[in-house]
Amino acid sequence: MNAISAPSRQWAPRFAAWWRRVPRRESGAARRLPVALALPIAATALAALAMASIMLGAYRIDAADVARLLFAPWGSADAGANAQQAAVFYSIRLPRVLLALAVGSALGAAGAALQALFRNPLADPGLIGVASGAALAVAIVIVLGNVWLPGFVRANGYWSQPIAAFIGACAATAGVYAIARTPWSTSVGLMLLAGVAITVLAESITAYLSYLSNDEQLRQLLLWRLGTLGGATWPIVAVTALLVGAGGAVLLAQARQLNLLALGEAEARHLGVRVERLKFVSVTAAALIVGAAVAASGAIFFIGLVAPHLVRLACGPDQRTVMPGAMLLGAVLTVGGDLVARTAAAPAELPLGVPVALAGVPMFLALLLRARRGGWS
Repeated sequence: MNAISAPSRQWAPRFAAWWRRVPRRESGAARRLPVALALPIAATALAALAMASIMLGAYRIDAADVARLLFAPWGSADAGANAQQAAVFYSIRLPRVLLALAVGSALGAAGAALQALFRNPLADPGLIGVASGAALAVAIVIVLGNVWLPGFVRANGYWSQPIAAFIGACAATAGVYAIARTPWSTSVGLMLLAGVAITVLAESITAYLSYLSNDEQLRQLLLWRLGTLGGATWPIVAVTALLVGAGGAVLLAQARQLNLLALGEAEARHLGVRVERLKFVSVTAAALIVGAAVAASGAIFFIGLVAPHLVRLACGPDQRTVMPGAMLLGAVLTVGGDLVARTAAAPAELPLGVPVALAGVPMFLALLLRARRGGWS
């Protein structure tokens, strides 16, 4: 025993000294991607996916033809492409890709703003009742529109569901904000609770309307609730892009104040932030762009939750990076998901929410596991 224990006593301090000299892994902040690298990578991935989405499908368009068609309005009338190519490109593929860009950007920006405002990593646009309010309004139009709102349906025709979705989203958000508003301030905790309550109420009524619907109505409602970009047209793209662009610009302008709000409301006030105005502007802008996105594409979950998280894990918590990064990544997930939805089961088309969740959830879980091992915040 003594012959064995003596070398052991000599070996132990030597091993401890060597272990202290072993280089440690870098800290989480040091391993984060620099903004100058992360955002261009996301933009490049978005451009590649957009090009692939335009080229691929039941009718394939070569890259050279896509390039000619893109510049056709400024050049020759047909740019050397046949009439079928031009029709598919201008009437189907291009508006669909642009609508995916607008919808994904809206969901990413709104998710980043709400997570910063509520200081809650689980916050997403659905938390304040936007999606559920829109779903209830669409269910009313689909199931009861010809009985309760015949004039509205006849007057708006194809636009009746998008208009109803936008009104329902804004009405639900207004109700949440009104409940959370006190004579002194707007309570973030009350807003969260009110959002949960209104979401549950709207989902219950929507489920009841689904029970009352016939087969065709139920199919329409289910397709809308799972999300689709199949109804993309130039008027819808124009209206959605206008609303998303305006609301997204407002949210980007609030990024610095949202950073200060992370210190706490009292500290932010001392630093000159008008907290109540920030809450109102952020919630209103988020509801505006999510309402526009949901009205155009139906309810697409998960993007508003995961896109800001992925950017935050990769680049850090600065909202001046998280906000534009979430917009880019949200667009990447939406364009990529729509590409898979169109091509995975061709000639049939999957709901957009299915490939988005199947692709995004494993990616999110992988980064969370990496964050747990590496100590990312």
